[in-house]
Amino acid sequence: MNATLTPVGSMAAGPDWFAIQTRYRYEKKVAEQLGGKGVEVFLPLRRESHSWSDRRKLVTIPLFPGYAFVRSTASADLRLQVLRTAGFMGFVSVRGAATSVPQKQIEDLRVLLNEEVPFSLYPFVDAGQRVRIRGGCLHGLEGILLTHDKDKLVISIVSIRRSLAIQLQGYELELV
Repeated sequence: MNATLTPVGSMAAGPDWFAIQTRYRYEKKVAEQLGGKGVEVFLPLRRESHSWSDRRKLVTIPLFPGYAFVRSTASADLRLQVLRTAGFMGFVSVRGAATSVPQKQIEDLRVLLNEEVPFSLYPFVDAGQRVRIRGGCLHGLEGILLTHDKDKLVISIVSIRRSLAIQLQGYELELV
């Protein structure tokens, strides 16, 4: 599974990685355009089997629809090249400032994709959020994901102010 559209140099410390948003179904086009401009781009891709009424086909789609990653310095010239790319929507930012993605996360993602380890997409859940179990004998059970131990779900009976915790191994969660 090829996870990059442009050759990648050394992963040594240097420019930061930033997540960018693209228009719907423009991820590959944006990555190709940026690569052509000399910008280092990482577009994680996965293969999926799609079925139509007349055929089945293995297709390569973005792992995170609407997102790609660019490696960039603070250079205004390079930022301007990125901003002038057709299909580019913006940098993922907090309070107007583009936030960098830790290099370790990019490296880990590359390893996962290059080794073709089986995985499934999973909703992003922070400890302390209310979640619901999907599937299995506990389907529909709701509770709060524990902050200090992410493999436990706390179920609370508010009226009597009592709680119990269950192990979550093997269960899929969704946000409530």
